[in-house]
Amino acid sequence: MANTYTQLYIHCVFAPKFREALLRPPWDEEVRAYITWIIQNNGHKMLAINNMPDHLHLFVGLDPQQSISELMRFVKGDSSELINKKRFTTQKFQWQEGYGAFSYSRSQVKDVVAYIANQQEHHKRVSFVDEYKEMLKRFEIEFDERYVFKLPE
Repeated sequence: MANTYTQLYIHCVFAPKFREALLRPPWDEEVRAYITWIIQNNGHKMLAINNMPDHLHLFVGLDPQQSISELMRFVKGDSSELINKKRFTTQKFQWQEGYGAFSYSRSQVKDVVAYIANQQEHHKRVSFVDEYKEMLKRFEIEFDERYVFKLPE
């Protein structure tokens, strides 16, 4: 086959270390813009990005030339560097190890974009931990609750 054609939509979810509520205005908007730049600079298409103080959602049209794990390494590493360099927090900022990555079909794109845009309303009713566990269950991903989130040592 002469060309490669793909349609890959990936929803990623990740949190600051220990799920600390560190993603705050006014600088969270700058972090979202920077993450959008990282996504686009790596050849992907940002479809939606939003955050709550204790987690971030992004939804991308994935270019298959880069793995999800490599993209997430860039997103988390480079955005942590920005946050620390600009001293947006009083302590050293780190993202939690790991992330959730969930694939969707073209017919679901509009709903996922709306879901991510509506995070502030959604989390008036549902905690992040409950939201994340529900996503894992909905996608039939086996998990051990002891290891879903790293607790402070």
